[in-house]
Amino acid sequence: MGTWHQMIGAFNAAMLAQRGSMIGWVPVCLAMGIGGYFSLLWEPGMALFAALGCAVALLLICAWRLPEGLSPFASAVALVLLGFLIAGLRAHSVAAPVLEWRYYGPVEGRVVAMDRSQSDALRLTLDQVRLDDVPPWRTPDRVRISLHGKGEMGITPEPGLRVMTTAHLSPPSGPVEPGGFDFQRHAWFAGLGAVGYTRVPLLGANAAREGHTGLAVFRIRMAASAHIQSVLPGDIGGFAAAITTGDRSAISQDALRNLRASNLAHLLAISGLHMGLLTGVVFGALRLIFAAIPFVALRWPTKVLAAIGALIAASGYLALSGGNVATERAFIMVAVALGALMIGRRAISLRAVAIAATIVLVLRPEALMGPGFQMSFAATTALVAVFGWLRTIDLYWLPKWMRPALAVFISSAVAGLATAPIAAAHFNAIAHYGLIANLLSVPLMGILIMPAAVLAVVLVPLGLDGIALWAMGLGLRWILGVADWIAHLDGARGYVHGPSGLVLPLLTLGFMLLILWQGRLRWVGVPVMALSFGVWLGTERPTVLIADTGTLVGVLTKDGRALSKPKGAGFIARNWLENDGDGVAQWEAAERWRDSGIIHLSGKRAMAAFEGCEAGQIVVTSVKPAPGSDPGCPLLDPAKLRLTGSVALRKEKGGWQMTTARDLAGERLWTHWPKEQPAQFTLGNISQ
Repeated sequence: MGTWHQMIGAFNAAMLAQRGSMIGWVPVCLAMGIGGYFSLLWEPGMALFAALGCAVALLLICAWRLPEGLSPFASAVALVLLGFLIAGLRAHSVAAPVLEWRYYGPVEGRVVAMDRSQSDALRLTLDQVRLDDVPPWRTPDRVRISLHGKGEMGITPEPGLRVMTTAHLSPPSGPVEPGGFDFQRHAWFAGLGAVGYTRVPLLGANAAREGHTGLAVFRIRMAASAHIQSVLPGDIGGFAAAITTGDRSAISQDALRNLRASNLAHLLAISGLHMGLLTGVVFGALRLIFAAIPFVALRWPTKVLAAIGALIAASGYLALSGGNVATERAFIMVAVALGALMIGRRAISLRAVAIAATIVLVLRPEALMGPGFQMSFAATTALVAVFGWLRTIDLYWLPKWMRPALAVFISSAVAGLATAPIAAAHFNAIAHYGLIANLLSVPLMGILIMPAAVLAVVLVPLGLDGIALWAMGLGLRWILGVADWIAHLDGARGYVHGPSGLVLPLLTLGFMLLILWQGRLRWVGVPVMALSFGVWLGTERPTVLIADTGTLVGVLTKDGRALSKPKGAGFIARNWLENDGDGVAQWEAAERWRDSGIIHLSGKRAMAAFEGCEAGQIVVTSVKPAPGSDPGCPLLDPAKLRLTGSVALRKEKGGWQMTTARDLAGERLWTHWPKEQPAQFTLGNISQ
């Protein structure tokens, strides 16, 4: 009995020690529920959501009545269920029509966004869409079209302009391989009901000048971007436009590749760094101005006024940048920090990070699944924790002039270490010299580039903003030069294969235990994180991958994945090779193709010339076989693949294990698989 009481006493003491850090677990529990919703293979019904709502209320009542040591567990379960509920309600709230077939014909709509595709083509997002012979209730609310026409593209697209063209449209595609990035889910939450391309010049219908606030801001953004690019040429102007207006359409693909290879691509996204620097500059400038006015300094709360001014500036920056998810996340974090300053609390703390993460998850639960949310909060949490620990260390022995340099080094190193595994998991690449590149570039953002951007805004009414933009261009020219230098160093970029779905949740759990838990139990987080890396190392890639259209096949060989053709289906090929941790080009991977028991027939000519297959082979074709033809072995054609999505085959004793994208994606709101279920068939042994 005494031992039992000792155990209860130790448990209560351990839980009491967590009282100051419990808020940090709120977004963690919400994230567990949100992740649970997105991991389901079926769509929950409204009855389940209603039951969950009742369960949340009951658990919160129990948490209020339970002993102090047990109350957090009831609250944690309630938050997990609440996260599941929030994600489900959000998914249903954004429901909109999705095109259910391939469409070729007239497309008309209003330009509401412009960016560039990975092939560097200008891409338009249209709303108020009209499609020929498609009723309004089946017409997507938004479509995205890439302009691939050669030569003149007709009229120049502008914000709010109604345009017409003839385009190919299709439903958002599923994962390029089973378990891969789900573009269908991304498009569902982005409101995209169809994507496609056109090779026909655009025609203008009329400029929609309705009182639409979003379009007015969009016009201002694009006008500001054009003005910046008229002052700063080339990639420098494109970089400046990206970090001020969110318009990345003027950045060349070469510059983007260099920034990614040097781990400086995060400077393009208007995120916490930019928002923090901007508000820091505005806050500091206002404090100096108020201090220089004795009447104000002696009578008014200048810190509060400066924080309000900085929040107004951050709000303007949010609107000017287009208000994407990353910028919204950064704004929420900055708003929480400035709010803490206004009420006399510490601006940067784990509590503030937890509040910001909670707000983001409640407003946009789908953000949890993206690398932006994961990397942003991983870096912020690690930085706050490390610098909180450093505050307890007396650095009297370090010269004052070295302390800012040490702070920059530590912040770059900590942020890099915290985000590197997440970036590698999502992008399959590691920038080996990223720390050097960031040390040479990030300080310039705070010292020169962002102050110059703020000054340019102030000088616009006087027509003198060109001076500030010139100074801003000097800093950006330096960063682009650093990126080019680092990217061309030997071994600048390494590649890793993609992890299983268990790796990032395990890694996050270990990281949160290490950061948030108070007491010796926090060190359990270290072996949990180590286990996640062990699971990652043990992840095996599929032996065979088949595209959902039958246009590409990839077979894993001792030299890497062999691709069935040197060009075409480039997006799929790039993703497969990146997920393998293979940095070669598609044409190089195609040179590895040998007789592997997989026959790929690409196009009608190859299908017409096909004479049959041997026992144990598999035929994959990109065109529909002739009626009545029988190759005499398992056949995967576009009709079958439309039902299954992309296919992965793994070699096992006695044959092949087949996994489809439909198997792992399930039947969800956003999947839109055909109602017909794929037929089951057996894959025989294939000689290797």
